[in-house]
Amino acid sequence: MALAALLDGGDAGGSVAVFVDGEPVVDVWGGFVDAARTVPWQRDTIVNVYSVTKTMTALCALVLADRGELDVDAPVARYWPEFAAAGKDSVLVRHLLAHTAGLPDWHGPVAELYDWPAATARLAAQAPQWEPGTAVGYHSLTQGFLVGEVLRRITGQTPGEFFAAEIAGPLGADFRMGLPAEHDHRVARTLPPPSQDEDYIAGAADTSVPNTATAIRLRDGNSVAWRRAQIPAASGFGNARSVALVQSVMACGGAVRGVRLLSRAGRDRAWEEQFSGEDRVLGMPVSWGLGYGRFGTTYGWGGWGGSLVMIDPEARMTVAYVTNQMREPADDTRGVEIVMSAYDGLKGLAGA
Repeated sequence: MALAALLDGGDAGGSVAVFVDGEPVVDVWGGFVDAARTVPWQRDTIVNVYSVTKTMTALCALVLADRGELDVDAPVARYWPEFAAAGKDSVLVRHLLAHTAGLPDWHGPVAELYDWPAATARLAAQAPQWEPGTAVGYHSLTQGFLVGEVLRRITGQTPGEFFAAEIAGPLGADFRMGLPAEHDHRVARTLPPPSQDEDYIAGAADTSVPNTATAIRLRDGNSVAWRRAQIPAASGFGNARSVALVQSVMACGGAVRGVRLLSRAGRDRAWEEQFSGEDRVLGMPVSWGLGYGRFGTTYGWGGWGGSLVMIDPEARMTVAYVTNQMREPADDTRGVEIVMSAYDGLKGLAGA
């Protein structure tokens, strides 16, 4: 099993889940939650999946769009009037979901990430770095606040509250944005790459674009304040089982286990290409749907540190991998290895 090989190769801990037709065909975990390798990873261990959280926030937006409560082609200011400041009146909701809004960088103090009104007010006042819709630049932290505030203006709920009530609750999924203290004992703190410490900084591996954004360190992601806050682009906590279960909605035409969250048309619109080109922040070519990265006929996204979700609607399969062991991004092929192993397993199922 690919996970066992990763653990044998030095990783601390992690979990892998493969769902087909909304049911688990692989659900495994192993290793340890701590750097000293003394506390075993348990079935209900959870971890910060960082940017995999973006797929959960996108699903919230798609649910509202499917209900007719959110128009992705509407100006953001229709729902959030203050956002029209500084030349942003032409920013559309779909620009937020496709990282083309021109607001990729977080320039505030780290502590302000934990203060929803302050964070959203800062972004509402900010001028875009490019004409919205004309270029793509990964909105690593800002996307969650931008999409999340639109959700909040429509529903009166925070993104975490909406996700809990409308998605995780009906599905019985163990995933949260804004983690209550009673779950702290289940959290596997993220461990830095070998030779690094908790001052390890999040960032793109290669980019020629000068970056003046606030540096986010691993110690921030491991803090209690981060766990409690709602940072809907990066502070979701779950395990591979819960990630795969939720995103199986997208693999299976909008419904899983008798729970329909989206119409098939509502699901399909997520895959429509919004922008394709060289990402100004990541320094690599990307293709975005509505909140999901597009990779041929598969969709999904990964998170800082290695966690990943991959959705294949043709195979009705979802693959999720979460880990507490970071590696340097340039050397990290674990997610691809897990996905390829899942496809090997799918061939075996088909031939059984």
